[in-house]
Amino acid sequence: MFDTKVAILVLDDLATWQKLNVAAFLATGIAAAAPEAMGDPYEDVAGRGFARLLGQPMLIFAAGESELKRAHRISGEKGLSTAAYVRAMFSTGHDAANREVFKAEPADAPDLVGIAIRGPKKDVEKATKGARLHP
Repeated sequence: MFDTKVAILVLDDLATWQKLNVAAFLATGIAAAAPEAMGDPYEDVAGRGFARLLGQPMLIFAAGESELKRAHRISGEKGLSTAAYVRAMFSTGHDAANREVFKAEPADAPDLVGIAIRGPKKDVEKATKGARLHP
């Protein structure tokens, strides 16, 4: 049904609140990078409007460091739309500080705690190989 696939990989040993926080931030990054993938606004029976959602499923995976590194490497090689969250971002309090600590990470080996990717199904599946759907 979809030519593309969206996957969010979250480090499996994080606290629950951290996993949810990382997944939420990464989902917004992927949605913002793919405005063409957004569905229409929602409306309830009373006519109240609700925000648009991404028009395709997002699979959330529990991943170890090796799976995160693999997804990071392959997303770069394949040119996939990518959002990333590094451990240092837990210690900041706002977006500008997040960008500063992100930029300070080594480009080839950031301390990833989560990564989201969107692109052709085959490429996303290759990048997520070894990760398991989050329980």
